[in-house]
Order: sequence, then structure tokens, then C-alpha cells
Amino acid sequence: MCETEKGYRIEIKNLYKNFGNLEILKDFNITIEAGEFVAIVGRSGCGKSTLLRMISGLDGFGYGSLKLDGKEVTGNNRNIRFLFQEARLLPWRSVIKNVIIGTPDKNEATAAQSLERVGLIDRKYAWPNILSGGQKQRVSLARALAGKPKVLLLDEPLGALDALTRLDMQDLIEKLWLEQGFTAVLVTHDVSEAVRLANRVILMDEKSIAMDLKITLPRPRLKDNDANYFEQYILNKVMQKENGNEEFKNRKIEYTI
Repeated sequence: MCETEKGYRIEIKNLYKNFGNLEILKDFNITIEAGEFVAIVGRSGCGKSTLLRMISGLDGFGYGSLKLDGKEVTGNNRNIRFLFQEARLLPWRSVIKNVIIGTPDKNEATAAQSLERVGLIDRKYAWPNILSGGQKQRVSLARALAGKPKVLLLDEPLGALDALTRLDMQDLIEKLWLEQGFTAVLVTHDVSEAVRLANRVILMDEKSIAMDLKITLPRPRLKDNDANYFEQYILNKVMQKENGNEEFKNRKIEYTI
């Protein structure tokens, strides 16, 4: 992490969220420190993406408290940027013009600097439809970071990429986070990805937090026995919650890397 943390502290207390009669989050509490990288895992439908949308101000909530940098969230905040599973580029705009959208000054030089950081400056005048999936996500990342956000929310942004491209993107996201010091919150179904990127891994279940695990591995992260230990620990917790019986809880889960 950079020496001067630039991210926002996220503080959520006693938060409730409903969709009609369906309760999504109940008495939800979490604090994410400024500049921290937190990964959130859990089964589909447990409220992970909804939580990101509430932090961003895109969704409201029933009651409770959600603060960024000590201030209550009341709507969209230009210092928070979202990276989705789809790149969501405008097909009628060139790469550079897509990134300009994310700049505070709407300046091409600022957009070009952001493209340089993600290694795509040579494609700045290309059209999105000729880019690979990984390149599109790099452009989306450049657009998100062009505004120098305090918080970057990542909702499974690498889920559709092939394995090698995914590893490259993980390295890039980690590198930019270390350089810029923004607070990062990643939703992922990939436990290996969570361990590789995050300082903490949160398991969501039963409308709240079922596990909050610090990842004490040094950076750069290596695929070694220590990483395997954290991955298996998290997988055991996930499977315990999904099965909920004592026989399964006491059984070790074997899996391949």
C-alpha cells in the first residue's frame, strides 16, 4: 500500500435492506479502513452486489448508518467508482473518449495518462468492438481510475475472462491499488482471487457476516502452501454454511489448485 493512504474509511452500522417483503441484509455491521482491500465472498443472492450498490449510493437502504470518510451516504459520490463484470464501454466512442468520461476535467491528456497506467495507450483511438475481453476491462479500469477515486468497487469484474488474462488483471489491479492507495471492495466467487488480492476476506451469509478473515500473506502474493491454507480455510467456511450439518463441518475439503 502507498505510504499516504488516499482512500475513504467505510463504516456500516446496524444496516437493514429489504426488497419488498424480502429481507436482504439484517443488522449488518462492518468497518473497512482507508486504503484497505477487502474481498467479499458468499453464495449467489446473499446481498454482495447489493452491498456494493449501497456503498456507491446507487441503492438506498431501510435504516441504519452507512458512512464514507465520516459522512453519511446520501447519493452518488464522484469519489467512488464501480467496475462491473461487463466493461460497459460505449461502442460509438473510441477507447480514449470512453476514458475521458471518467476524468474530472474531461481532458484527453488525463485520459491518456490513465490508459498508460493500464498498458493500453497504443489502442487509444481503437473502437471497443475490436478489443479482447481483457482489453475492454482494462479500458473500464482506466476509466474508473481516471477520476482518482477514494473507493473502487469491483463486482466480479474478471469473472468472464480466461485464466491467463484474469491473472494479468489481478496483477494490474493490485499494482494500481498499491500505487494509488484507494479503498478497494471486491465481490468475487473465486476464493483464490480473494486470497491473492485482499487484506481481508468477508463471507456473507444469513443476511450478515459469517466470517471476517485477515489475510496475513506478504506481497507480492505467491501460490504456495500459505496461500493454499487460507483458500482451504475459506472454502471450508463456505461449505459449512451451505450444508450446516456437523458431519460436514468436521470433514476436510479436498480440492485441486
